Amino acid sequence: MNALRLTPALQTGLGAALLAVLTLPPLRHALEAGMSLHMLAQYPALMLAGALLAAAPSAGLRRRLSAWNTLGISGLVAFALILAVLMIPRVLDLALVDLRVELAKIAALMLAGAVLRSSWRAAGLAVQGFFLGNVLPMTFIVGTLYQDSPLRLCNAYRLNDQQQLGCALAWGAGVVASLWLARAMWSVSRPAAVPQHCEQSR
Repeated sequence: MNALRLTPALQTGLGAALLAVLTLPPLRHALEAGMSLHMLAQYPALMLAGALLAAAPSAGLRRRLSAWNTLGISGLVAFALILAVLMIPRVLDLALVDLRVELAKIAALMLAGAVLRSSWRAAGLAVQGFFLGNVLPMTFIVGTLYQDSPLRLCNAYRLNDQQQLGCALAWGAGVVASLWLARAMWSVSRPAAVPQHCEQSR
């Protein structure tokens, strides 16, 4: 059982392997061939690679990040800004034709995954709720615009692919909100653990 444990070293190795696979030209081009695959498959996969690579930061980096990222606020704000920029249709188009934009996109998504990993637990329910209360409506609105626009917003993709992505983004925002609310309600309703020394004194 211990052999299957995802140690920080193993997570870092998995993250490096995932990044290497995702940047192979055949797979990268396949994932970017459709608008839905581009945003709903490649984006999360690159964020996962970044999160895995951030499994074992050095002690010095951990201290600096802790000072910068109190309650996870700075990290979650950075994640939201990255996501907002990378949802712009023009960015999707440029990433397909300009290698500099593609590399910046990859680096930004990996950073987003890394900061989300280091920020989520530290944020707690209140900050998580505030974060999702901003990001999920933004995602829903973008999805609605993609779905309802009569014009292609990305020159590289077909209108029906754009509409499919819009529908998926809108539904995805609702699903994530529902799951988080259910998790938050369960956490709040769960009875607090009684400290061991209190149990012994009874």
